[in-house]
Amino acid sequence: MASKSTPEPQEAPERNSGAVRTIPVLPVRDTVLFPHAVLPLTVGRESSIQLIESLGEERSIVVAAQLDPRLDAPKPGDLHTVGTLATVHKIVRMPNQSRFVFTEGVARVRLLRFAQAEPFMVAEVETLEDLAPQPSSGFEALVRNVVEQFQQIVAESPTLSDELRTIASNIEDPGRLVDFVASSLPFLTTDDKQQLLEAPSVAERLEQLNKLLAKENEVQQLRAKIQTEVQDQVQQSQRDYYLREQLKAIQKELGEQDEGQRDVEDLRQRIEAAGMPEDVKKEALKELGRLQRMSPMAADYGLTRNYIEWLAVLPWNKSSGSKIDINLARQILDEDHYELKKVKDRILDYLSVLELKPDMKGPILCFVGPPGVGKTSLGRSIARALGRKFQRVSLGGMHDEAEIRGHRRTYIGALPGQIIQSIRRAETNDPVIMLDEVDKLGRDFRGDPASALLETLDPEQNNTFRDNYLDVPFDLSKVLFICTANMLDTVPPPLQDRMEIIPLQGYSEEEKVHIANRYLIPRQIKQNGITAEQIEFPEDAVRFIIRHYTREAGVRKLEQTIGTVCRKQARRVVEGHTEKLAVTRETLKEFLGGIQVRVETEVAERVKRPGVAVGLAWTPAGGDILFIEANKMKGKGGFTMTGQIGEVMQESMQAALTWVRSNAARLGLAEDFTKELDIHIHVPAGAIPKDGPSAGVTMATVLVSLLTDTPVLPLTAMTGEITLSGNVLPVGGIKEKFLAARRAGVENIILPAENQQNVEEDLTAEMMEGVQVHYARQIEDVLAVALPMVAARPQLRPVAPTQTLGVAAA
Repeated sequence: MASKSTPEPQEAPERNSGAVRTIPVLPVRDTVLFPHAVLPLTVGRESSIQLIESLGEERSIVVAAQLDPRLDAPKPGDLHTVGTLATVHKIVRMPNQSRFVFTEGVARVRLLRFAQAEPFMVAEVETLEDLAPQPSSGFEALVRNVVEQFQQIVAESPTLSDELRTIASNIEDPGRLVDFVASSLPFLTTDDKQQLLEAPSVAERLEQLNKLLAKENEVQQLRAKIQTEVQDQVQQSQRDYYLREQLKAIQKELGEQDEGQRDVEDLRQRIEAAGMPEDVKKEALKELGRLQRMSPMAADYGLTRNYIEWLAVLPWNKSSGSKIDINLARQILDEDHYELKKVKDRILDYLSVLELKPDMKGPILCFVGPPGVGKTSLGRSIARALGRKFQRVSLGGMHDEAEIRGHRRTYIGALPGQIIQSIRRAETNDPVIMLDEVDKLGRDFRGDPASALLETLDPEQNNTFRDNYLDVPFDLSKVLFICTANMLDTVPPPLQDRMEIIPLQGYSEEEKVHIANRYLIPRQIKQNGITAEQIEFPEDAVRFIIRHYTREAGVRKLEQTIGTVCRKQARRVVEGHTEKLAVTRETLKEFLGGIQVRVETEVAERVKRPGVAVGLAWTPAGGDILFIEANKMKGKGGFTMTGQIGEVMQESMQAALTWVRSNAARLGLAEDFTKELDIHIHVPAGAIPKDGPSAGVTMATVLVSLLTDTPVLPLTAMTGEITLSGNVLPVGGIKEKFLAARRAGVENIILPAENQQNVEEDLTAEMMEGVQVHYARQIEDVLAVALPMVAARPQLRPVAPTQTLGVAAA
């Protein structure tokens, strides 16, 4: 920045000074006049006009730049202290009363003292002589460098005259050279010029000017580079345009179409052949008209073309068209899956109605069951039985509702949602679409996919499903939607209401043996590169795997274990042992390690002491047994509950204790037995959260067993909700709980009497073989089986003759 000095006296640098003179001062904005330079000035301020008019024969003035160009009435302190003595050669009056003045710089001067400020400024000034430079090779090189850089700038600048190059090369005085170059360059700022004007020595001015010229040279080179690149691009675009126009003209003369026109005509034919509804066809043709008017170079060309292609490729009226054969469908379902009678009956019912009423709406089915029971594979079998295409959409972890409904076309990379994409891949408007893991949908700031499914899975609405990308209605009513879930707790009630829930329960041991022999073993033998002649799985080995290496409702872990055995045999074959392997228990222990599940002995060992009973629990992975333990100690009536149990289970424990206390006399206990006792109930596996009311009867049995010091009947399990009056209420998940008890080696199962219908519907005679089922209406019925010695007391018999114990023996 230029040094901004004030008019107060200062120590001048060591510089030859001339005589002091009193001369009028003309303040100027954003302008610096150099000695020996001619500068036209427009004078418009009243004070400046008076100054110009007052000049007589002596037409000398001092031109000084303002410190702040925005000031309209500058004072003496608002001017730079170094200016230029100038001679006024010509004054021209302008129509707007201003003056146009031609001035020529004479010498540098310093403003010392202002003798007058009104009506115009007059100051005493002294002439500043240039400090003569010391001749040297470095100084000469600096002069030449300034000349060369100035000539280069002039050569590359479109606004500077080439004559400047010649004039600069002919100036021998370095001081005059600096002044000439500085006054000729329009890009120099006022501050840069003022610094050059105030510099005391010629060498210093040359150095400053050299830096400024080097910077300008660099800027001009960059500007030239950018200009060249832009010009090349423009020329290429113009060349492409001209060639394209010439090609169009040639094709028109030959009667041919260009590629863009052929593309449009192809899309038009596909729209006509797509069988769209009239309103959709109207929208497609409208977009096609826009596309035809667009240049292929336009930004929206590709977006519009993709949109039209999506409309043209969807199967608006293309159905699978296969003839319905009920017997063939039943055969396919039986081939692919063992049992699952309810599901198969529902599909066959749907096929029967479809044959009588071809335009019926597709049902919305939801298979709910533990992992590994065949929910997803069942969807494929249904599609094969119907003769339709199958598409699967995984909803697990999906957070964005646009995955269902699509993105709007305004977004970059927008696409239709998974539903429309599945329809396109299937190429028919009536495929089987499986929405897998619907219970694992997410929800965040991007929307709620579960809510977006409400329209999709509603037969009354999905005939006009409108995807955000297509923005036209599409009929989904012919699509057979099948959802799968492990549990319904996380599925919103409105979504559950739109689906037909079909529960898939776990498999019994007998069913697992059939499935392993019929499906799993042949598949694993094939996948692991061996043949049936190289390995054999006897039924005893399969049962041993089921009992001691898996504890699951489905068969996924069973298939993995069979696959492990097949891989071991594949390795033996590669190592040269080609004889057939008959899998035995010893072989399994060698291949799989020691027994992982000891089902036969665990229950019997843990219930030997009083205060321990076995309950039955339902989990998303199937049924499981649940040990409940109680202990007592001296205290003051405290009641502790542990085992990471939920509020509902805690309330069941409180209800069980209340029933025991209210019936203490009937149980042979003191009325105030809790006065000097603390009781602690614990549910082992404390790291696993547990909740629900179905362990109420088990807790009551545990407390009675503990307080009467009577062990529970061995190999006995139970489930049911208890009330304060001792009634036993029904619970869910009966089949899963029954199978879990049987896997654990239980021989007696106590169930609520109202669950007898579930047993008759869901359990076969084969499943119930070796297990005795007892039905209870009151807690006394439960104690009669679990604690027969306690229940034998006369005062503990059921209060009503209708609430008797029912027994179903298999």
